[in-house]
Order: sequence, then structure tokens, then C-alpha cells
Amino acid sequence: MIDSADNHSNKPLVIFLMGPTASGKTDLAIGLSEQLPVDIISVDSALVYRGLDIGSAKPSAAELAQAPHQLIDIRDPAEPYSVAEFRENALAAIERSHAAGRIPLLVGGTMMYFKVLLEGLADMPETDLSVRAKIEAEAAEYGWPYVHQQLAEVDPEIAAELHPNHSQRISRALEVYRSSGKTMSQLRNEQARQQSQQQQDLLSRYHVVQIAITPHDRKVLHERIERRFKRMLENGFIQEVESLRARGDLHKDLPAIRAVGYRQAWEYLEGDYDYTDLIDRGVAATRQLAKRQLTWLRGWKGLNWVYTDTESGENRKKSQLIYEILNFLPNQPL
Repeated sequence: MIDSADNHSNKPLVIFLMGPTASGKTDLAIGLSEQLPVDIISVDSALVYRGLDIGSAKPSAAELAQAPHQLIDIRDPAEPYSVAEFRENALAAIERSHAAGRIPLLVGGTMMYFKVLLEGLADMPETDLSVRAKIEAEAAEYGWPYVHQQLAEVDPEIAAELHPNHSQRISRALEVYRSSGKTMSQLRNEQARQQSQQQQDLLSRYHVVQIAITPHDRKVLHERIERRFKRMLENGFIQEVESLRARGDLHKDLPAIRAVGYRQAWEYLEGDYDYTDLIDRGVAATRQLAKRQLTWLRGWKGLNWVYTDTESGENRKKSQLIYEILNFLPNQPL
């Protein structure tokens, strides 16, 4: 996905900093902001929502004061935020950053957001609520893995990208097929052929340097995820979700409440399971998210990998990681 042309110097720089949840992206982004004139643009489908703070690991008020992030707290959780809206907002933020003589630094773990920035967005049919309701009824009766199998039979390409419990995207992909007669893969490929190069990706306009961070050892990441989830609970995560439930206009099928951790906390408050189960389910769901993110990244072309630990599992210093990242960038003082 990275441009192989030799004339990078003629293109404005855009930096992608990607990685699984709990890999340390926010801390590194703030560290980079101390070295470079960057504008941090969040690429996270949970951070867009106001009131989803603790469970989304949203940067603290002190961190945001030190290094402001764009595309955070821009939507009420009752109002879904689409991939198309993200692409429009992110492209506008990139252009503003360059107009100000700065470098856009896009940071996050929502891989679909990064993908649509690079490749464009297929023109999909409008939502069909009646078809969606039937799919959700099937899921309620047979489970999402069963619905995932239904999708695999008609659109194996999209099904292979999705975890069997990734309910929102499974539902949408099957809905597209049942309402239009075409699979999401077909529509995506048709749209890609129709788009001009400028519409299709960023690479004709910008020099995009893509960096992925993760620990060498998956166990290290799993331990970080568990510690962070327990720390969220200690910091008032349940009280945060109680406040969201108390509004009365939110429910667990909204995209905001489907976010990892929030759905488990919501179901705990509904009495579906006890506190120990909440921890187990919350940690497991977050680990599954990290696995999906890493699966995306392992097949992603043009990435520059930075490992946040040594092969023996020892954490590396932030200054070392920043130095390594700076080495991937063109014409930067090191």
C-alpha cells in the first residue's frame, strides 16, 4: 500500500501509526509530537463518541492538553458514526494540517478506517431495516457464528475478513447481499474499478509512511490487555457505563455500545453475569480485538514494523522507539 515512486520529496508527508489495542500508540504519538510538528488525528471508532472515556482508553485531559487529538468526542453515542464520515473528516483534517505547514499523524487501531483512507470506499446500498431485523432474529436464535457461516456461503472473501462474532459487520455484509443481490465483495470491486486514482487512495497526493507497533511476544500484549482492563474497572469504568445506561436513549445494539468492553459492562449491569465473568469476558473480547487487528496488519503491505519489546519480552524505552520511527521518515533530523 505504500507508494514506491521515487519522487516522495514532491509530496506532503502523512504518517500512519497503527497497532493492536494496548500496544502503546497514544504514548508514542505524544512522544512524536515533542519531536515533530505533527497534528494527531485519531483513527479509532470508539474515541469519536462523547462519554466513552475510560473503557475506550481515551487520552486523558492532561494528555490532550499536551497533544490535542482531532476526531475525538465528535459524536453523541446515540448517533452512529459511519466509515464514510470518518474518511471525509480525516481527509479534511489532513488537508488542514498541511495547509498549516504541519504533518498529519494518524493514530489508532481501527483498521477499516485506515483501509478506506488508502483505497476509497465502495458505494454500498442504503440500510434495509427489515432485512437487518431478520438477520438479527437469526442471530438471536442460532448465534452469530451461524450467521457468519451464512455469509461465508455467499461472500467467502468478506467472511474470511471477519471474526464469527463480529456481529455488526457480519450483519451489514449479509444485509447488502440479501437486499441488493450482490455481495459486498462484488460491489467493492466494481466501485474500485470506477474510481479515479485520486479518489481511490491517498498515494497519488501524499507520501504515506505506515508504521505498525506491537510487542514481539503475544503474551506480553495479553498481559497488558488484562492489566489495562482491570485498571479501567478500578478507575470507574462501571460507573461510566451506568451513566450511559441512565440516559435512557442508548441500547447495546448501537455501534457505540457494541465497542469492546462497553457491551460486556452493559450486560453485566443487566445481570447477565457476575463481576468475575465481566473481567473474563472483557479481557477475552479485548484479546480477540487485538488478534483481529494483528491479522489485518500481518497482511498489510508496505508496513514498517516497530516492536515495543525485545525478543526476550523486555520493554524497550520510549526514546528508542521514537528514534526508530524517526528513521522511517524522510529528511528528519535524527
